[in-house]
Amino acid sequence: MTAEPAVTPFAALHHRPGEPLLLPNAWDHASAAALAAHGYPAIGTTSLAVAAAVGLPDGEAATRDHTLRLALTLGSEPYLLSADAEDGFSDDPDEVADLARQLWAVGVVGINLEDGLGPAARQAAKIAAVKAAVPGLFVNARTDTYWLGDGDETDTLRRLDAYQQAGADGVFVPGLTDPARIDALVRRVDAPLNILYSPAGPTVPRLADLGVRRVSLGSLLYRRALGAALDAVSDIAAGRVPGGTTPSYDEVRALERSVSARTSANSTG
Repeated sequence: MTAEPAVTPFAALHHRPGEPLLLPNAWDHASAAALAAHGYPAIGTTSLAVAAAVGLPDGEAATRDHTLRLALTLGSEPYLLSADAEDGFSDDPDEVADLARQLWAVGVVGINLEDGLGPAARQAAKIAAVKAAVPGLFVNARTDTYWLGDGDETDTLRRLDAYQQAGADGVFVPGLTDPARIDALVRRVDAPLNILYSPAGPTVPRLADLGVRRVSLGSLLYRRALGAALDAVSDIAAGRVPGGTTPSYDEVRALERSVSARTSANSTG
């Protein structure tokens, strides 16, 4: 008999009834370090921010190298890191599995793979290839039936069933905000359900009551940061003092020093 694989610390965060994993998404070292300093044990990346930072399109497999570079920067930090890898940046399951190996090698413990409404069989093959290559990597399988499609419930269930059978550790349905449909989906799927937080949707406590096990913030924090920058410059131009939270220069430098200290310790130890 084959033994069941051990539950990883990251996977365990998805199995706390009534306490979903709130996963904030960072876009660089400072944002990730600041979130971790505020007590978040796991941090995700956001593909929109990775793409926008270098002027490339999101969701078009243009940022594979940039995603790996960010993972290399963040993967050795003390928090648990999950990488948003779009659709794996390839239609070839073997190439997606190779990406998973590279992410795992630099310390990434989770990967988000989206179907973009491509064939469910192709997405399932990618998931199976990743789990065969890196069994310990938590695969969060995303379907875009609500994000890009018309929210067809039958198609959503068909896709999620296929992804779970392929070995997905969690399933993700961004764009789904209706509490009744979330409740029905929680009851239907076996894997932990991930919902993308929306200011217009249920609160995190309400999602917890519905049985959601992971709540992602996606690109929200990045977009809010851009919005705050625009608000600040508008206030300054109008002669007003900008509002909101502003970390000091020394506080941001402290994040850099923590990296330098760890780097020095690693080089001498």
